[in-house]
Amino acid sequence: MGMTITEKILAAHAGRDKVCPGEIVEVRPDLLMTNDISGPIAVDVFKSMGAARVFNREKVVIVLDHFTPNKDVKAAKSSSKMREFAQSQGLVHFYDAGFGIEHVVLPELGLIKPGDLVIGADSHTVTYGALGAFATGVGSTDLAGAMALGQIWLKVPETIRFEFKGRPNRWIGGKDLILLAIGKIGVSGALYCAMEFGGEAIASLGMDGRFTMCNMAIEAGAKAGIVEPDEKTLEWLKEIRARRGMVEKPVSEADGPLNEAIARLRSDGDCNYKSIITFDVAALEPQVAAPHLPSNVRPVSEIKDVKIHQVVIGSCTNGRISDLRAAAEILKGKKVSKWVRTLVIPGSQAVYKQALEEGLIDVFVDSGAIVSVPTCGPCFGGHMGALDEGERCVSTTNRNFVGRMGHEKSQVYLSGPYVAAASAIAGRIAHPEEV
Repeated sequence: MGMTITEKILAAHAGRDKVCPGEIVEVRPDLLMTNDISGPIAVDVFKSMGAARVFNREKVVIVLDHFTPNKDVKAAKSSSKMREFAQSQGLVHFYDAGFGIEHVVLPELGLIKPGDLVIGADSHTVTYGALGAFATGVGSTDLAGAMALGQIWLKVPETIRFEFKGRPNRWIGGKDLILLAIGKIGVSGALYCAMEFGGEAIASLGMDGRFTMCNMAIEAGAKAGIVEPDEKTLEWLKEIRARRGMVEKPVSEADGPLNEAIARLRSDGDCNYKSIITFDVAALEPQVAAPHLPSNVRPVSEIKDVKIHQVVIGSCTNGRISDLRAAAEILKGKKVSKWVRTLVIPGSQAVYKQALEEGLIDVFVDSGAIVSVPTCGPCFGGHMGALDEGERCVSTTNRNFVGRMGHEKSQVYLSGPYVAAASAIAGRIAHPEEV
């Protein structure tokens, strides 16, 4: 019996030839990550364990992004605590307020490559599966132990294969595909499984769209989301690494060049999937998740005319450059409704700078949108864009739970950037072809 890509990665990091779903294995992650919310707790636990130094100062990453730029004194204290820890440990990868959102920053810094195993004290760590890595979120206590020991135990998940057939039309992106999948299986439909995405539609999808899909695997209860790396992955990595002056390194000394390793990171033809779910997306229309679950998904045509008060375009789900390009394509030469606060939040300073160079920021400002420094703020109702009672928001973020973005009687509709931008202009949920 062969193995899935997920099983291959876990076996490699457990020092085993083979692992099977349900097994508990001890693995040595390639990278650990935390932020200004989960990090302070992890630091306290790390110290209470009697640990003095992290296992490897190059493999522990801290990004301050949730309550930053700091919204109040409590947030400032959390950030200070993480700065002091990073300095005392001599961490190589510490990124302060405004640098960017962790799940956008780590890939664009070239810190993750196919076949890696990444642990983060944030549920959306699953994002990195887009690169063909196994990435998952853990609690602060688990992260503290991993920071001290350089290892952690995991249960090998079963894999569900999602096959997307057909080439989607111009308005369809990764957000629409993952909402379609979550709408099909529900918010616990992939509980502790790996969601493996493949098929013609995934092959045609850009890397930003793949990041979006893996980012939301956790919204179906999955342990990880993953896409088998291909030539598109390789080209994206080469561009990222060339931009940063990085020398291509083998996955390991034994694995050889990156492209050879990528060729091996595929699920075997005789692997054992828990199930295979197939979609034909050639005629798919944009998808929207209505309140209050990411699984409450409908085609946009079924929920048009819902009046809105705010639009948010950004976050670790849809804050990358292709998302901003999509929004600018809709907003160029038009004005957002005077009754709809429209926030555009680049996922990182690098995305912000590229958007400036491409003239996208001018488009947003001219349309009447608000452009913000990179932050997670509005996604979880932390700051910048909290909703009042009765207000409705169309957001490219990943969760629409009760009270997620503010008042418990507010409502969040999840969509891709095309629908979000069109809705900002129309003042109601709208198909991009309407504007």
